[in-house]
Amino acid sequence: MKTLNRKWGELALFLLLFMALSSVAGGEDAKFIQLATDAEIEGEITQYLISEKLDGVRGFWDGEQLYTRSGLRIATPAWFTHHFPTYPLDGELWMGRGTFEQVSGLVRRKTPLESEWKKVTFMVFDFPDSKLPFGQRYQFYEKALADISPYLSVIEQIQVANVEQLDGKLALVVNGGGEGLMLHKQDALYVAGRNRDLIKLKPFYDAEATVIAYLPGKGKFSGLLGALLVETPEGVRFKIGTGFSLEERRQPPKLGDIITYKYLGLTQKGTPRFASFLRVRVKVKVTP
Repeated sequence: MKTLNRKWGELALFLLLFMALSSVAGGEDAKFIQLATDAEIEGEITQYLISEKLDGVRGFWDGEQLYTRSGLRIATPAWFTHHFPTYPLDGELWMGRGTFEQVSGLVRRKTPLESEWKKVTFMVFDFPDSKLPFGQRYQFYEKALADISPYLSVIEQIQVANVEQLDGKLALVVNGGGEGLMLHKQDALYVAGRNRDLIKLKPFYDAEATVIAYLPGKGKFSGLLGALLVETPEGVRFKIGTGFSLEERRQPPKLGDIITYKYLGLTQKGTPRFASFLRVRVKVKVTP
């Protein structure tokens, strides 16, 4: 019995040490990052600084190591972060427009692929330790971090005079293959969690596709529609699993119906990203 108690005591001590080491490793810090919202623009548009919303992987630099948004350590080559500062930075690991899949795959690797990391830049968009309002901290760190590393860059922030200029900027980014824009109030402080002063602005597109199969639901949707398998006029097949009411899951569109869905651009495979059901556009004719 004494031997058993000693083993349990050793196990408990090990678990306490493991949790302590995990907390100081930096992963906990990465969970308290600032997150954008889909809130409405408040006040004059001139109160905001505007940057491109990059389609990369969120990264948090704690002064020693890079972490994902969820707090997982990212394995990078030592040279990649060699000249990074010793204070925290919030940003995006990016390889250019339309390369999300490549960056995501790279970040998930336990052993860094050095040849690919040479194509990555840590695009910094905020500075968690600064007590300055955003406009001032951007101006300060844009200069402080200039040219310190070929793998680190502060994202450019601009101002627009009116909503028409904002729409023009959004169209320019999207037509060039970008995802959208980020609007950050100049007087906002860095706040952990959702911040209404940080707004993401992304356009949704809509298109039509034909329902060709049903996929069963799971969990709370067990026995109901889980997703539709649809096909575009160009022959591209993909699943739509969101946007349905409970009644639509009970009585989904019929096979052969043409539905309208919304989506946020295309993946590299050519399938709609974040496709969501909107409505039935053309019902299939039922032969008596």
